[in-house]
Amino acid sequence: MIKLSQIEKVYTTKTIETLALNNINLDIMKGEFVSIMGPSGCGKSTLLNIMGLLDDPSTGQVEINGESFARFSDKQLAKFRNNTIGFIFQSYHLINDLSVIDNVELPLLYRNVSSSERRKLASEALEKVGLANRMKHFPSQLSGGQKQRVAIARAIVGRPQIILADEPTGNLDSVMGNEVMDILLKLNEQEDTTIVMVTHDESMAQKTHRLIRLFDGSQVN
Repeated sequence: MIKLSQIEKVYTTKTIETLALNNINLDIMKGEFVSIMGPSGCGKSTLLNIMGLLDDPSTGQVEINGESFARFSDKQLAKFRNNTIGFIFQSYHLINDLSVIDNVELPLLYRNVSSSERRKLASEALEKVGLANRMKHFPSQLSGGQKQRVAIARAIVGRPQIILADEPTGNLDSVMGNEVMDILLKLNEQEDTTIVMVTHDESMAQKTHRLIRLFDGSQVN
């Protein structure tokens, strides 16, 4: 489902070049749950951003479902991401002025989805993450674990084939972290959603199908 070939990423300033990723070759199959680990600054989030078409590699090629994106315009990339990939971030990225259900509906605003259908799909997504009774609340009224569950609902509302999760349990205590991880495992097992998760937590990584380790921008296993 995801194929990365000879990926390198270099960040250049006036005085220095930093090699963030070095010769990454990676195949992720449909229905896999893969975790990426490594020390801070080793390129994990950069790799996830390239996988999610949020950033371009300096060299190499990204393919998703056999599709290459070198000639895609920004608009075409945005449409592909919206239809295919759901993103979950460590810091939730919820909009405080919007209710829970309005936050979850956001990805559907960029599709030709009617208001009633958006509301239906958002309600179903919140039901899956156990927050059906919080639809009218606002983010400021939720705990960290509840905010992350809203973020998961937003990621899955469009029924993406792929979920990319950057430290989804990083800001949570162990109980809330395990609850969030259980939701991701259920999505993977019951709906065959392909999931790639960056994490610092070895215990969470061990629950996934495969662990990829990075060190100084290179794969080490």
